[in-house]
Amino acid sequence: METLRDILDAAAQGVLPPPDGRTTVVPQASERDAGVLAFTAHAVVFTDEDPEWVRATLAAVPCDALAAPMNPRFLTALLDRTGRTSETVDAMLVGSPLPGEPPLPLKEITDGDHPRIVYARGRRDDVRAWTTEGGVLVTGRGVAGRLEVSVEIDADVRHRGLGRTLVTAARHLAAEPLWAQVAPGNARSMRAFLAAGYRPVGSEALLLRPRSAEDAGVAQ
Repeated sequence: METLRDILDAAAQGVLPPPDGRTTVVPQASERDAGVLAFTAHAVVFTDEDPEWVRATLAAVPCDALAAPMNPRFLTALLDRTGRTSETVDAMLVGSPLPGEPPLPLKEITDGDHPRIVYARGRRDDVRAWTTEGGVLVTGRGVAGRLEVSVEIDADVRHRGLGRTLVTAARHLAAEPLWAQVAPGNARSMRAFLAAGYRPVGSEALLLRPRSAEDAGVAQ
């Protein structure tokens, strides 16, 4: 059976699901992550819920079938059924690893309390973080174990290209495809990733498990 990781690995190599208007339902790769991926004329719902419920609920959404998986009514029904929460629908981008050294000096830190690092530890495994003057770069294993990247730039050094340089540096640090989730409305971040060679492959609505008291304590 094709897994979520199979689908993501293929997409990273430029092989997207067939544009046949269908929705593929696959199990979650972990208890932490459920959600919906939208590719060109094909969607993937990754959940441990009954696939027949998923298909029946999609069929009942009053919109074009291609739009149903990302329609607010379906996402709300899935959130209600699973007891999960969600923040936004992100663009999914992926970049291939690059040879050589990063284009700026980076210092890896192992015990950072920067909000971007704390946030990543609540969403990803094997989190690593590097700092440079004016910014921080974070990687970790997120959905289905894929390697994901995020950056944060200090307000007083924005508009100088540091974001683009940092997400380029991340490709030099990676030995496998590197994924980014970017809110479409964050035009500055989107431009930085595109300029650094990341390719848009689809969109993603991630459903987050309810936060435990332990999780809340980590995020404080």
